[in-house]
Amino acid sequence: MDEEAAIDRLPLHLLAYIFSLVTSFTELAQASGVCKKWRKAVNQSMARRESLSFAGWKMDDDSTSRLVHLAYNLKELDISRSRWGCHITDNGLYQIASARCVANLSSISLWGMTAITDYGVVQLVSRTSSLQHLNIGGTFITDESLFAIAERCHHLKTISMWCCRHVTERGLLVLVNKCRKLESINLWGTRVPVDCFIALLTISPALQIKPIQLLLNAQNPPPLLHAV
Repeated sequence: MDEEAAIDRLPLHLLAYIFSLVTSFTELAQASGVCKKWRKAVNQSMARRESLSFAGWKMDDDSTSRLVHLAYNLKELDISRSRWGCHITDNGLYQIASARCVANLSSISLWGMTAITDYGVVQLVSRTSSLQHLNIGGTFITDESLFAIAERCHHLKTISMWCCRHVTERGLLVLVNKCRKLESINLWGTRVPVDCFIALLTISPALQIKPIQLLLNAQNPPPLLHAV
């Protein structure tokens, strides 16, 4: 009883600091259920966080959205899929899009989220005006997502589209043409032709196209073979 009373006497801001050191969302949920004071402290600890990663956690749309909505000062959001099954759908991205922090996010990773489509991505990026780093590799997005990114994410510096096999030259050209601060683009595993990379470099000569072999192929096309 004395130990519980001592914990109860801790000021709210100190409890919030302690909970900000906890990395387990399960433990935070348990702490939030102890009493109203602890729930407030957990909420305050979430509000202080500038980075959230759900990679490796079994999260769904509602639980992920609820935590993101509490993280008012969030700058970096990672909801990449892992073997443990972070199952986020378009509905989850739609809910996240209304969070207060979204306009200030500088980094988002949706890597491997195969349950999302253009609908969810468009909803999210429509409010990410501060975005600088985006990883949408391993998803089934199309040019529709690229058009939305090009319209809203003018501060974008890096984007990974690893194995995004449904994007085309048209979407990439619009993206690079409108995101003038873009420095690096990962196109490994896409199906766009070498001519597209040449066109991208024409728009932005300093653009780093990854993997490097794609860039080398674009800059040094193989010589034509003449019939003897």
